[in-house]
Amino acid sequence: MLQSIFGVDGILIGTIVPFLFVLTVVVFVHEMGHYLVGRWCGIGVKAFSIGFGPELFGFTDSHGTRWKLSAVPLGGYVKFVGDMSATSQPDTDELDELTEAERAQAFHLQSVWKRAATVFAGPLFNFLLTIAVFAVMFSAYGRFVSDPVVSEVRAGSPADTAGFMPGDRFVTVEGVAIETFADVQRIVSGRAGDELTFVMARNGNEVVLQATPELTEQTDALGNTIRIGIIGVVSNPETGQPRVVEYGPLEALGEAVTETGHVIARTGQFLKRFVAGREDRCQLGGPVKIADMAGKAASKGFEWLVQLVALLSVGIGVLNLLPIPPLDGGHLVFYAVEAATGRPVSERVTEAIYRAGLLLVLVFMAFVFWNDIFGC
Repeated sequence: MLQSIFGVDGILIGTIVPFLFVLTVVVFVHEMGHYLVGRWCGIGVKAFSIGFGPELFGFTDSHGTRWKLSAVPLGGYVKFVGDMSATSQPDTDELDELTEAERAQAFHLQSVWKRAATVFAGPLFNFLLTIAVFAVMFSAYGRFVSDPVVSEVRAGSPADTAGFMPGDRFVTVEGVAIETFADVQRIVSGRAGDELTFVMARNGNEVVLQATPELTEQTDALGNTIRIGIIGVVSNPETGQPRVVEYGPLEALGEAVTETGHVIARTGQFLKRFVAGREDRCQLGGPVKIADMAGKAASKGFEWLVQLVALLSVGIGVLNLLPIPPLDGGHLVFYAVEAATGRPVSERVTEAIYRAGLLLVLVFMAFVFWNDIFGC
């Protein structure tokens, strides 16, 4: 029993520690975005916390900010001057009692652009973290690519029905230019059930084909069962000419920005399809699933764990930009309305929308916990 808990492959070292590493890095970067841009805008910070609940330990810096590690490691927050809680709701009683110097630093008394910039900085820093990780990985290891050429068409597949032939080369998919076979997989995998338009190069001519990817179950590199769309074409070494492309620092940075954009788009596409009931609910997981993935990634090596950090960071960034209070996106909607109308949304409306949004977030959290433990 002790070995299963404290051993290298045990639940503590093999799962909990990697999980805390992944989550802490992502949360710290997100909250540091809020903190740095807030301070740059002249906003006072009362607390910077990794985790929620009772403080385990911490210290107060020369600016009066309390830096702390809290007991529940499932998130974090930055509390600005004038905030009622960790969700940046205004404390009207405190605002009335502030001195002039303190009012100059109060978050809710700043111009709308400063508040918007401070709020948007959290998701932005998540995206920057992903770009940084990808840039380092591309610089260190390069990138494995293969040509987007069809070597085989599976009989009875959507590609077979649509008229794909061995030797066809993908030119565009849904108007997106294709350079590698991975580009095709990236687009097709998230569009099961959608009719897609493919432009193929065949014998010096371009042929336009329509095919609808079918949903199939596969096992990813971490052993997770995933459901993705496929059209039933295969590339082999002879036609695909697989190779590793190496990048200099600037080239790696450019590729990292592009790849991060692809991940953001796919995450947004998944959420849109999920809301429409077109994605498998079991593909959405919470802390338990993240912990399991972190343990599996750590067992494969530190670089796998860092890649998981990058992907989770994008997910956290996109989720926080959803237009739902108390998420960052919800605050940004309020600021957009204020900028357009010249006055803030009334406290009564704000509170009503905030309560509804908080309920929706709690229901979502309960849903992913249920998925983790009982549902899938």
